[in-house]
Amino acid sequence: MQETGSTMRSSLNSKDVYVQRNPLESDPAPDPKIKLSRMQMAQAVAVSCLGWSFDLFDLFIILYVAPILAHTFFDSRQQMLSLAAVYGAFTATLVMRPVGGWFFGRYSDRHGRKRTLVTASVGVGVATACMGLLPTYASIGLAAPAVFLLLRLIQGVFMGGMVAATHTLGTESIGPRRRGLASGIISGGGSGIGKLFASLVFVAVSTLIPPHLFAAWGWRVMFFSGLVSSLLGLFVFTRLQESPLWLALAAEKRAAKAAPPRRVLRDGYKGVIFSCVLLTLTGGGLSYLTSGYLPTFLKIVNHLPGTKIGLIMSVSGICVIGVSVLSGALTDYVGRRRGMLAYGVLSLVALPLLYLALRDAHTVAVIAACAIALSGIGTFCYAPLLIVLNERFPTEIRSTGTAVSWNIGFALGGSLPSFVSLAAGRVEAVPVTLAVTTAVVSLVYLVTAWFMREDRNMM
Repeated sequence: MQETGSTMRSSLNSKDVYVQRNPLESDPAPDPKIKLSRMQMAQAVAVSCLGWSFDLFDLFIILYVAPILAHTFFDSRQQMLSLAAVYGAFTATLVMRPVGGWFFGRYSDRHGRKRTLVTASVGVGVATACMGLLPTYASIGLAAPAVFLLLRLIQGVFMGGMVAATHTLGTESIGPRRRGLASGIISGGGSGIGKLFASLVFVAVSTLIPPHLFAAWGWRVMFFSGLVSSLLGLFVFTRLQESPLWLALAAEKRAAKAAPPRRVLRDGYKGVIFSCVLLTLTGGGLSYLTSGYLPTFLKIVNHLPGTKIGLIMSVSGICVIGVSVLSGALTDYVGRRRGMLAYGVLSLVALPLLYLALRDAHTVAVIAACAIALSGIGTFCYAPLLIVLNERFPTEIRSTGTAVSWNIGFALGGSLPSFVSLAAGRVEAVPVTLAVTTAVVSLVYLVTAWFMREDRNMM
């Protein structure tokens, strides 16, 4: 054991470490001198969770003011087209996230997770706040939607950068036996907190500002709140300890100045990227098809009033946070691949049956039970994705590989609710369409997980 350790330490000082190592081989162990206290580990996971929640907070603000923006930045004489244009701007943000993931992922791998987190969070907040300063369609005509769309594209790039930092720093800062737990906290917890933040801000602003004033200028306050979140993030992120795995890699690079850097699309990682995108598309897609689609389902199929939908979705959101933590933590004990296979089987069986049961439910209690179960089970496949992606890439390209895979997968998975709406054609067909779609997506997730190689030694 001592001989192995000394060999490992000597290899860290070797100038040929990159030349001799197979591209798909595991990283050397991090320098044992670079250790974080338990408090620093907890802070790293908490800050990663907070950064991801800020990311989604800025993304979802637009959904709360979409009907108003349809009249503000677009031709109000075409109501449905204007509303569709607003949602198109929302989609544009998702499309640009892979670009940001690639750019900031490489920046993070070269200059550190902490610096990337600070830069991306400021960019997201400033871009969001600038939307609150834009002139309206009535003032400058077609220039209003053009500038609005441009800001959404810029925001998407910085949001892709947030993934490059938040989705690596927390898991790299915690011990290997708790990284699945960290994955659940960051991905599921951050998602739930971000949506909750956006809901609370909307409730507060709409309560303090009368409806006619909210439509005139109150919506601007919603966008300005994005700058507040970035300032808060800046205060927290600048006090964060850098990832010990990245610091160990930086020290190794200084000892091997002539070493050629690895690239995520070279050295045998194209297949890894493809499988990671497929996992993220299907795992994230199941989240979109459950928690993302349920508000619409409850309204058009079950005909519930908005107050009851809001209450059910609030409870579902709390359930999602708890299930995410549990789902990620279980993979620390049973293994990533075995856990994902179990989650895939559960989704394949339960989600279609729950959607058919929700269609036939007539009491609020049964409807609520089905909806909460759908949200919880739809999260099982999503929560471990972060750590699974992290463990597929070595430290040198982990931010790039994770960010590109995550952002492409979620951009594609985010289109599944639109696919369901188009494929159904009419309201009566929505439940069956959702049942079939969730079954197919779960099956693809299962097949991908079955062929996935589990390799925790990458970290």
